Amino acid sequence: MKKGKTTVASLLIVLVTLGLDQWTKWAVEKSIALNDSVEMINHFFYLTYVRNTGAGFSMFVGAGMGFFAALTIIALVGMVYMFFKTNDSRYQICLSLVFSGAIGNFIDRMTLGFVRDFFSFYIFGYPFPVFNVADICITVGIALILVSMFIDDKKEQERWKQES
Repeated sequence: MKKGKTTVASLLIVLVTLGLDQWTKWAVEKSIALNDSVEMINHFFYLTYVRNTGAGFSMFVGAGMGFFAALTIIALVGMVYMFFKTNDSRYQICLSLVFSGAIGNFIDRMTLGFVRDFFSFYIFGYPFPVFNVADICITVGIALILVSMFIDDKKEQERWKQES
């Protein structure tokens, strides 16, 4: 994909996923009381409205808004730098997902003082930490970056074998 098309596609990804993140958080906040759950799939999937004052999996609870603001801004600047530094459209699309998720949770933290989470799963009877659309974007984006790196590494190894 050409640089211009990738930039447009990336911008659309950011806008659509950020809009979906903010809309779903708003809808859950308006529909479910804080700390209440609605069972969607028996003993497996619930919509549970919680407020997370920490980072992923509630790490760094109590670290303060300044910590999260600085961390997020540094990460966002780094992602923008990497986006324009690479010519690989796969990495740019992946970075767009991570960027969107970071912005979505940043908006919550800066405007509300917490992140609204609501997807709740019980895996083999054990609760998985509650998360949101922004968290999905971050996780999928990072996972796809790792897969792309693995594929690139395998291709490089094959190239070395053929040249040897």
